[in-house]
Amino acid sequence: MEPAIWSFSLLLILITLAGAISFIRRRRTTGDYLVASRQVKPWLSALSAVATNNSGFMFIGMIAFSYRVGIESVWMAVGWILGDLTAWFFIHPRVREQSGRIKAKTLAGLLGNHDGRDDRVLIVLGGVITFLFLGIYAAGQFKAGSLALVALFGWDMWVGISIAMVVVVIYSFAGGIRATIWTDAAQSLVMIGSMVMILIMSWLTIGGPSELFANLRAQDPALMSLFPANLEFGVLFYLLGMMAGGFGSMGQPQIMVRFMAIESVKAVKKARIWYFTWFVPFFAASLGVGLYSRALLPNLPDRQVAEGITEPTELALPLVTLEMLPTFFVGISLAGLFAATMSTADSQVIVCSGSVTQDIQPRWKDSYIASKVATITIAALALAVALYAPEGVFGLVLIAWSALAASLGSVLILRVLHQPYSTRTAVAMMFAGFGTVLLWHISPYNDDVFKLLPGLAAAFFVYLCARLPGWLTQPRS
Repeated sequence: MEPAIWSFSLLLILITLAGAISFIRRRRTTGDYLVASRQVKPWLSALSAVATNNSGFMFIGMIAFSYRVGIESVWMAVGWILGDLTAWFFIHPRVREQSGRIKAKTLAGLLGNHDGRDDRVLIVLGGVITFLFLGIYAAGQFKAGSLALVALFGWDMWVGISIAMVVVVIYSFAGGIRATIWTDAAQSLVMIGSMVMILIMSWLTIGGPSELFANLRAQDPALMSLFPANLEFGVLFYLLGMMAGGFGSMGQPQIMVRFMAIESVKAVKKARIWYFTWFVPFFAASLGVGLYSRALLPNLPDRQVAEGITEPTELALPLVTLEMLPTFFVGISLAGLFAATMSTADSQVIVCSGSVTQDIQPRWKDSYIASKVATITIAALALAVALYAPEGVFGLVLIAWSALAASLGSVLILRVLHQPYSTRTAVAMMFAGFGTVLLWHISPYNDDVFKLLPGLAAAFFVYLCARLPGWLTQPRS
């Protein structure tokens, strides 16, 4: 394994340098640290957004999901892409236009600003929600990145998670969100190449789709079922739930900051083409790797794995990489995986630090040092969650994604579409949104409808009730 260790170390250094070079262009201001002075090119924003979506969720969680359920996972891909496309057309350009006009540096700052007047209740609550759930999201990335180290070095999870936290702090200090965006673009190129190599080698080993499907059918006929069995609310609501999941990108502060940082509203439209040119093949490749992993490693759930791993199938990508690729390319692939999850985690940590200095404690909003201190504090918190949370990568990511979209995203939709809402209406929507998500997650219906759909439905039900005469006393636009 020595060539793999050398190639892993070399590529990780090169990818890290891609972000560290951004140090040259940094300015010692919070605006540059948090939104890169709103000067990011569309292709960089697009590749960065793809990498943020495709990190722990795609490379670890989605592949493991496909491994477990088989070809029915295609509906998550189709629904997610359609929902995400809807957000790109109707939400993202408006976020860039309105955040640029009022000079908002955070999503909570955008939600709580009405014609130049700050609603401190909404801004603080939005900042707290960002801090809590994006910290959980970052913990999921720490876990995902550590799996690469588990596979390559055989370490326990806590070692990889601790190293991941240190790397994230280095990434963040190098140049803030600009360093993250540059690093994202570099690792996107590495990971798409790695996924293609794995698919080619798997095809040569197992065969094409017909041989793959025959293998899956022999293992378990349910793996070839197009839809999940015994859906409580039927196929339509299952698909609508997946579309809601993709649309939920509009409530993710770590993604929205990329559109706040892009150079213009017009550039968002250019970025959309770049984004889906990469995003759709990434999603398709993750499905293919998940299915081939099931064919190649059918006994993975029963394997003895490193201490601290809660879901063995989340090792599918690292282990199939070890099985299928030449030793030198194993290191390259796992370095790309590690860098992907770390660059996502560091953008989440930076956004969380922005929620502290810009939203929760605005007296620190112009303090560059306070932003750095907040970054270290939040990274340490995410480390604690990653070490002790019982959920696997997929579970942590989907809970955080849904809670953020149902709370912040529901109010953001009203904000960018200029619909009226009062402070208490927005607060009630946020609590209803993430509260429903958490309750749905522990309900027996969690696998029947993706948790974000009922979360958004609850938030907008509150809004409709609020529009009744006498409830909405102070409309804002």
